[in-house]
Amino acid sequence: MFGIFKKKKTEIFSPVAGEVIKIEEVADPVFNQKMMGEGFAVKPTNGEITAPVSGVIQSIFPTKHALIIETENKVGLLIHVGIDTVDLEGKGFESFVEAGQKVAAKERLLQVDLDVLKANGKDDVVMVVFPEEKDLQLNVRIGTGDKNTVAAVIE
Repeated sequence: MFGIFKKKKTEIFSPVAGEVIKIEEVADPVFNQKMMGEGFAVKPTNGEITAPVSGVIQSIFPTKHALIIETENKVGLLIHVGIDTVDLEGKGFESFVEAGQKVAAKERLLQVDLDVLKANGKDDVVMVVFPEEKDLQLNVRIGTGDKNTVAAVIE
């Protein structure tokens, strides 16, 4: 009646400048078959990885290729940079955050040297997935943008 029971939509910004694509287009079956959950991916044009939402850093992998943010609505979001980049053992990755730290949407999280990934034969696609959200209604907005671009909306 007054929208009291209306679910709030959550905007998810692109974590990096580039082309937003469907998660099904990623070359890794763990992600493209949604074993890690619903999500989207970005083919990056630079290596600055920013927070797609405001929240708290729950964990950052020692290799700095992936991290988990918990939103203010308690939704867990995994940012995973590249395919098989764990093999690089942190080479080419610099982190600006740590576990327990609050971050604002669009705040810098990581810097990735895309040339290092390329030189090591690694796909540099950046994936954003929601591992714990089984019934997530995610509206992905395909196209080119940057950290100010809304890449998806949780309905």
